[in-house]
Amino acid sequence: MRILYVDDEADIREVAAMALELEPGFEVRSCASGAEALAVVTEWHPDLILLDVMMPQMDGPAVLARLRQRPATADTPVLFVTARTQQQEVAQLRALGAQGVIAKPFDPMTLGRQARDALG
Repeated sequence: MRILYVDDEADIREVAAMALELEPGFEVRSCASGAEALAVVTEWHPDLILLDVMMPQMDGPAVLARLRQRPATADTPVLFVTARTQQQEVAQLRALGAQGVIAKPFDPMTLGRQARDALG
C-alpha cells in the first residue's frame, strides 16, 4: 500500500515516515509542500494521503480541493493531520471530503494502524 505523507515540518515528516514504514506492506513517500505533493501523486499514485492542514503557500484544504479536481485522485482517500481537532473543525474537514482526521501530535506507535483503519 502506497502512503504519501505531506507536512512542511521536516522532523514530523521523518517521524511519520519511520512510523508508517514499520507497518507491513506500507511503501511511504513524503513531501514538504502541497505543490510537491500534487506533482508526486501524478507519477506515484498513492493509495492514501496523510495531509497536514496548516502549510505555507498552499494549505491542506487547498491541496485536497486540487486532488478532487483531478480524475486520477478524485477518489484517493485523504486523512488530515492537525492539532485542530475540536468537533466543529473535524466536521469541517470531513465536509471538504477528508476520510478522517489524525490528531497532532500523533502517536508514532499507532499511526500505521490509523492509516490502515482509514482504508477499511
